[in-house]
Amino acid sequence: MFKNYRIRDYDFKLILMILALASIGVMAIGSAQKSLQTRQLAGVVAGAVAMIIISFFNYSWILKLYWLMYAANIGLLGLVMLNGYDAGGAQRWLEIGSLRFQPSETAKILLILFFAQFIMKYREKLNTVRIITISVVLVLIPWIMIKEQPDLSTSIVLIVVFCIVMFAGGISWKLVIGVLAVAIPAVAIVISIALQPDNKILTEYQRGRILSFVNPQEYATTLAYQQLNSVTAIASGQLDGKGYNNNEITSVKNGNFLSEAETDFIFAVIGEEFGFKGCIVVIVLLMGISLECVSISRRAKDTAGTIIAAGMGGLVAFQGFVNIGVATFILPNTGLPLPFVSYGLTSVMSLFMGMGFVLNVRLQVKRAK
Repeated sequence: MFKNYRIRDYDFKLILMILALASIGVMAIGSAQKSLQTRQLAGVVAGAVAMIIISFFNYSWILKLYWLMYAANIGLLGLVMLNGYDAGGAQRWLEIGSLRFQPSETAKILLILFFAQFIMKYREKLNTVRIITISVVLVLIPWIMIKEQPDLSTSIVLIVVFCIVMFAGGISWKLVIGVLAVAIPAVAIVISIALQPDNKILTEYQRGRILSFVNPQEYATTLAYQQLNSVTAIASGQLDGKGYNNNEITSVKNGNFLSEAETDFIFAVIGEEFGFKGCIVVIVLLMGISLECVSISRRAKDTAGTIIAAGMGGLVAFQGFVNIGVATFILPNTGLPLPFVSYGLTSVMSLFMGMGFVLNVRLQVKRAK
């Protein structure tokens, strides 16, 4: 389970970037919703401790339990469907005592770990119809369970993560190009059909979010309200921002015009209070974490390590891009948290634990002869 590691192989740079980003999140949450700051800080501290502990466990040994991970993932998602906590028209949480837990967040990490071992085991047969079909079926089961919560945004993340791990695992370029040639026009057709009235592909609320993105003026006081105010907040911060936790009456946040300021639109709080400079710091840290994960994946000792590091890097990059894209109105509203920044104990703990595995991959990198 444990190995003899060299301190020089420990990635302190990655840890510092993660902690810096999480610290910005704690500060921003304290400004957006003061009562939640202590809980988020506790989550960051607990997550950081878990990350350090996990980083010393040999991931190759832990991945032997990959089917147990998959079963636990399906079991938790099944419990949500049977007895989940309902909030805002979505049934996505489990209540354990006074704690509220969101299994769809842990599902992302568990699937990366599961497919890391599954793909490595069938590495030589990865490009066969049988293994590809089995892989698609295995990801479709949790995908359907998450989509039915309903949680369309997380289900999209799940598909993207699956594509990343398959690519990192060594799927043929011919298959990638072939799938893209079919998928891109197919997605365009499905979206056009979904936007038609009385369709069953999207819920009315999901359809409205897309329409509000296409024509925001028509939905300025309803579905586009959050994003329009988010853009106003970010723009009002200008270069240096209005100052942390300021009391300016012209503040969009202080006027309570920012909905979900501590979660989905935390980037708007950062933009208003820390300005363009603060936004750039967050984006650079997200990019730095993702690129460091990719760098580690290129030097991993085996396919499983490559998939773990690439999967976590891709997850942080994609989710960060979507969250910032929503806050700046370049993407439709999806409801994804900003990695390590948005409030949410399940999300932040899951990401820290996933990064713990990346750090262990780094400790076992192939050394130059």
